[in-house]
Amino acid sequence: MNGAPIIAVHDLTYRFGDFVAVDHVTFDVEPGQVIGYLGPNGSGKTTTIRMLLGILRPSEGSARVLGFDAAQQSEQVRAHTGYMSQKFALYDELTAAENLLFYADVYGVEEPQRVETLLAQLRLTPVAKQQVRTLSSGWCQRLALAVAIVHRPQLLLLDEPTSGVDPSARRAFWELIYALLAEGISSLVTTHYMDEAEYCNQVGILSEGKLLAKDTPARLKESLPGRMWDIIIRTAEQDQIDQLLPALDLLSASSGLLRASLAGDQLRVLAEKQMSQNDLTRILTAAGFTAARVEPAQPMMEDVFMSLVKR
Repeated sequence: MNGAPIIAVHDLTYRFGDFVAVDHVTFDVEPGQVIGYLGPNGSGKTTTIRMLLGILRPSEGSARVLGFDAAQQSEQVRAHTGYMSQKFALYDELTAAENLLFYADVYGVEEPQRVETLLAQLRLTPVAKQQVRTLSSGWCQRLALAVAIVHRPQLLLLDEPTSGVDPSARRAFWELIYALLAEGISSLVTTHYMDEAEYCNQVGILSEGKLLAKDTPARLKESLPGRMWDIIIRTAEQDQIDQLLPALDLLSASSGLLRASLAGDQLRVLAEKQMSQNDLTRILTAAGFTAARVEPAQPMMEDVFMSLVKR
């Protein structure tokens, strides 16, 4: 590769009839990274992955994966790439070990100990002899990852790999991704979970087929056009519920406030940088919200996403 990007995408576009699913997307992915592709369902993440694998041919633009043209050299791309879809491609009637053996044979893996090694590496040995139909979603997720790397790929394309699994399984899965990165396997991971973006070296934010931004999580948060504040109203429970929505309406209509939203039992506000804590307190107090408390808040990826979409 000689330092070249492992993925190089230029003006990548895909249309389903008149609908533009991916709209002139351009980005590079350097080796040795975990890249997050963040966006809600229907934003174009899966369509992008399918073009990178050569399953779909772009309507416009180009994609090179590991130096190969994804549209013209899809077999070479797939030979050097591991792919894990959100619908784990496993055979229910086979055991975990038999699934791995089957895919090792498909990929032409000739190492006799490869399956046993993977079962141990991904901590699948306890369920190796169980049929897939009996396994939880967390075990199936881990097995699907083992299948994706059985042929020692240079790159993993993981499409919503943590969808439908519990939080502890999600955290364990990300630990596995970084263990693989230490072995030289880079990853592009699509997700609609905002918190998972924090695990990535860089994050691309996608909405309605457009790539709105791509940078490190820290720099994306720094790019917010204002400051984040939490508005906490501590009163009796019913009074709190009665006050939250009117306070939200007030802040949404106030000058100098860029965005206001509900966040559990409090409000979260993005205000222009010149707005101070005292300014926000005065707005609330003048409208009768004397029990409101304004506290500075750290930006989250959800704040970045909502700000970019609004812009």
